[in-house]
Amino acid sequence: MGDAAEEEALRFLQKQGLRLLTRNYRTPGRGGGEIDLIMHAPDGTTVFVEVRKRASARHGGAAASVGGVKQRRIIFAARHYLMRLWEPPPCRFDVVVVEPDGVQWLQAAFDAS
Repeated sequence: MGDAAEEEALRFLQKQGLRLLTRNYRTPGRGGGEIDLIMHAPDGTTVFVEVRKRASARHGGAAASVGGVKQRRIIFAARHYLMRLWEPPPCRFDVVVVEPDGVQWLQAAFDAS
């Protein structure tokens, strides 16, 4: 179910003009983080994307499941990814929600502060 949601989110974002940089980026070791999709926006922004899928909107839906711990792990992985770049680009953290009624793109869903 998760792989299919990521594929659907990727297709959706590509239709919006974003280009895939990498998929399922993981930091080494235990306790690190993972980023489902890292995309390049037409304006040069690197977009770190968390993809969520839920069968229903009960319990707050998929967007509500990206809590503080998950955000910290994504931010940790994003910092790890950016360390290898000579000059970090502008970045943002998006959430793409795949639910029965369609795809919802939450741009700048959270920040690294």
